[in-house]
Amino acid sequence: MATEPPDYRLSDDDENVNLGVWNKDFEPALSVESGAVVEFECRDAANGKFDTQSTPEDLMATSFEGHPLTGPVRIEGAEPGDVLEVELLDLRHKGFGVSYFYPESAGKGLLPADFDDPGLYIWDLDGDVGHFVNGIEVPLHPFPGIVGVAPAESGDHSTTPPRRAGGNLDIKHLTAGSTLYLPVEAAGAMVSIGDCHAAQGDGEVCVTGIEAPMDVTARLSVRSDMDIDQPRFETTGPFSPTGADEPMYGTTGVADDLMDATKLAVRQMIDHLHEERGLARSEAYLLCSAAVDLKLNQVVNQPNWTVSAYLPESLFPGEGAPE
Repeated sequence: MATEPPDYRLSDDDENVNLGVWNKDFEPALSVESGAVVEFECRDAANGKFDTQSTPEDLMATSFEGHPLTGPVRIEGAEPGDVLEVELLDLRHKGFGVSYFYPESAGKGLLPADFDDPGLYIWDLDGDVGHFVNGIEVPLHPFPGIVGVAPAESGDHSTTPPRRAGGNLDIKHLTAGSTLYLPVEAAGAMVSIGDCHAAQGDGEVCVTGIEAPMDVTARLSVRSDMDIDQPRFETTGPFSPTGADEPMYGTTGVADDLMDATKLAVRQMIDHLHEERGLARSEAYLLCSAAVDLKLNQVVNQPNWTVSAYLPESLFPGEGAPE
């Protein structure tokens, strides 16, 4: 629950949602004073196109129009050179989520060439747990995949790549209680939020976490006393699915290219989940995107770099979280 009631609520009605672009010249959906608490009602990344009966075939029959972002919200007094402080107070999912990946022909995700067919899984989100196949339970730690302010350049800018002004950062540790700092590039900051995830592995390897509609409550404050060039944040995590040190199973990739090393690590994790945990390879790929964390183990022992994938063993039935 939020620590305090919001000063303003912004629904996900069409007039308050922009699809797929940033633009500093958009008419603000709301104007607020610095320090105001705003509740953003956010659609899921697929803009509501999936429901509990959706299938992989439905994925291929839909087109991605771009991330639906709630906003923009204009903050009075925000000017280029300032910093917008976004204090995330509360995030509430609505009991439903979806993860999916595209086939090789779409060329999306970390391993598009490994899967001829698309995959899609509908999650039952029950409190702080997401239910997967074979009794696997993924702890939920909701966060907004996209929090950003408008870029300085005029015109439309895709929401897909992250920018120095924020956007599609997909930092899974921006959970309730975290604070994100963004360099302001346009008058009023013009902040928008969306692409919420109930859970995600560091890497979001199949292109989606657990995508979910969500209500996000945040305090928006102008900081003229700060000077930053890139997003910064403060967070208490959690830094493992249970919020405590716990047993992990790791797979490692070693290569002279970080992306190649990453792919090796994830492919080995998919092999492990398929061969040792009984998941279909498509299920393993989806679980990697929702719950497996990628880490850079070293980037100094040239010419080869080390990337590892970490799987929390507490996800599996009979292997509970540490006390």
